[in-house]
Amino acid sequence: MITIQFDRGTLLVHCEENSYLVQNIGHCQWDPRTCCFRLPGYQYYHLVASLYRAGVAYRDEARAYTTLELAWSLNQTPFPYQSEAITAWQKHGRRGYIVLPTGAGKSFVGALAVASAGRSALVVVPTIDLMHQWYDTLQTYFGDIQVGLIGGGYFEVGPLTVITYDSAHRHLEDLGNRFGLIVFDECHHLPSATYRLSAEFAIAPYRLGLSATPERVDGGHYGLTDLIGPCVYRKTITELSGQYLAEYEVIEISARLSKDELAAYRQNRAVYRQFLQDKNLRMSPGNWQRFISLTCKSKEGRRAFLAYLKQKDIAQATPAKLQILQKLIKKHHNDRILIFTHDNATAYKISQEFLLPIITHQTKAKERRQYLLGFNEGTYSILVTSKVLNEGVNIPAANIGVILSGSGSVREHVQRLGRILRKLGDKKALLYEIVTLDTSEEYTSQRRRDHEAYRR
Repeated sequence: MITIQFDRGTLLVHCEENSYLVQNIGHCQWDPRTCCFRLPGYQYYHLVASLYRAGVAYRDEARAYTTLELAWSLNQTPFPYQSEAITAWQKHGRRGYIVLPTGAGKSFVGALAVASAGRSALVVVPTIDLMHQWYDTLQTYFGDIQVGLIGGGYFEVGPLTVITYDSAHRHLEDLGNRFGLIVFDECHHLPSATYRLSAEFAIAPYRLGLSATPERVDGGHYGLTDLIGPCVYRKTITELSGQYLAEYEVIEISARLSKDELAAYRQNRAVYRQFLQDKNLRMSPGNWQRFISLTCKSKEGRRAFLAYLKQKDIAQATPAKLQILQKLIKKHHNDRILIFTHDNATAYKISQEFLLPIITHQTKAKERRQYLLGFNEGTYSILVTSKVLNEGVNIPAANIGVILSGSGSVREHVQRLGRILRKLGDKKALLYEIVTLDTSEEYTSQRRRDHEAYRR
């Protein structure tokens, strides 16, 4: 008889016969300390499936998750694409990830998956805001079931539980056998070296990933198939805009530096570029850490780093951009506007100059919630932010987005567009991107627009 046990995020498999079935499972190792085979927790599905297909009896002492009878508490009919997504997931053995644009109702799809699985379920999210949103979602759809929270000062485990990625990799080595379904919201975060542990420690045979932009610059998204399952369904912004998402338009506006600004920009950029040339270094996301390391080792390096910051600040925060922003605010005074910047300093400068509410990572939770509620209800018509509203925030009232500055990340740019696409009445969304001419911002803008949503 084969016996399977759960031990701190791993599986202990004791067997006297048919050991070849266990050894063929990925990452299987013999553990001389316990005199048995040891597997990562997430290989539970493959192990049990292998034993079942071979008709081999086994004693399962690892499984601690339960079957749930979930009553759907809300009379809400899925859109056709949401039903298609769940059907595709079910056909793949309830394993895999679904790609839907921001505003397309990924949380509702996740709730449908919870209902379909009928097992105790864990939802893993990247932020505290999303943790609370998922708590509200699950309580709304499954009102009779206790919903637990782990993260942000909470440690409550329920049949349905929401946990942050930061908490999951620390607690699932103990809790990883208590859930039959695990949902990874914004699953593009999962492949990082630390967060992937939350998938590896859990035995959940049913797995769902949700993301609008799963692709990663480091190629980590290829690991999602191993940790969750393959991509089982995908819809794009252009496929859903109009009927299910708001119609939208993207408008690029050029800003010009003054003569003095342009001279200072070129001078500082020359210092920065010369340092890169001297060190035979080509800047890319993968070389950033090397650049920082080299700038710490000499006066020339320190000078180059300061020059880099200065030229970037000149391009991203030129007064010409604020003048354009002022005109846009006047033009859209009856609309709900989100203003995005790349850094907190610029965001605070805009907030002070135009007397606007601001949300950054420094904003207290209660104040942040007040601003978001006020924005959706109409108390505030404009919000300024740096990066914290890029993902995981439900603000359907927003219909105008203004990007003052940002990184070259395609994901960030698509997420910012997604913030204004949620359907609300017959609204039309407008995304303005203000780019400083004759600076590296032009190249950065081209890089981040490398997505089908910007090729219409």
